[in-house]
Amino acid sequence: MLSRCGIFCRVIETGSFTRAAEQLGYTQSAVSQTVKALEQELGATLIERRKDGLVLTADGERLYPHIRGVYHAEAALEQRCREMQGLEDSTIHMGVFTSVSRNLLPPLMERFKQRYPQVRFLLRQGEYTSISQWVQEGSVDFGFVNADAVSGLTVEVLYRDEMAAVLPEGHPLAEQPVLSLRQLAQEPFILLDEGAYSVLRHAFQEARLSPRIEYEVYDDYTILAMVRQHLGVSAMYRLAIQGFEGGLAVRPIREKPERPVALAWKRWETLPFAARRFVEFLRKNVPTL
Repeated sequence: MLSRCGIFCRVIETGSFTRAAEQLGYTQSAVSQTVKALEQELGATLIERRKDGLVLTADGERLYPHIRGVYHAEAALEQRCREMQGLEDSTIHMGVFTSVSRNLLPPLMERFKQRYPQVRFLLRQGEYTSISQWVQEGSVDFGFVNADAVSGLTVEVLYRDEMAAVLPEGHPLAEQPVLSLRQLAQEPFILLDEGAYSVLRHAFQEARLSPRIEYEVYDDYTILAMVRQHLGVSAMYRLAIQGFEGGLAVRPIREKPERPVALAWKRWETLPFAARRFVEFLRKNVPTL
């Protein structure tokens, strides 16, 4: 629906109230009343009706370029809003950690792009502390974090990811269906480096245990390879292990250490439109996976 400025410009372009009304699908009376309302708003007569047609008054000549500028700006704004609704020319910047980028996001991004083919994703990989810092400084729109490990951001938990013991095939502990933190603490241990906040370190501390940590490794899949080579045992998040169980024995941990995986952002009101749409999509679809 055209604004007053848009209808006025169409009258000037066609040189006739009647032709403008026909093109717009309005009555001639509606078009005439709209122009009159614009003149009242501006406090000036813009059009003079003559036998040979319509002409701009002196005030109309001065104001028409500005009215046309407003109309073009409104049209550009409307076009941009349509593009945003379709997420055209939009890039969603996310901070992620390995299990999310490897297992959770790919099918969700594919489904989202089926709905919005023009959207692009930029994933920046890190750990909770660095991801929350990126969100704070605005280099990513939002991030996946451990809800217990961040502060100063809006945090919304999506799911809880439990840790499981990871052993090389044939390890004596693999004969048991469930393992305890005490049993794991007595083995050469490969600890997942989660940054400033480690779920497993916290779990060991709560149990008053001092594990034999021989390696501390950032990458989940490096740890799995090291366990296969009998360099030690570890505890990994189940989402990271999924699909990589070959050559490993995976067992539940009695104490059930876990992380609440959450989305974090600064302010919902200032989150880019495409990012908000994807967050809403994640809220709806992550629980179904």
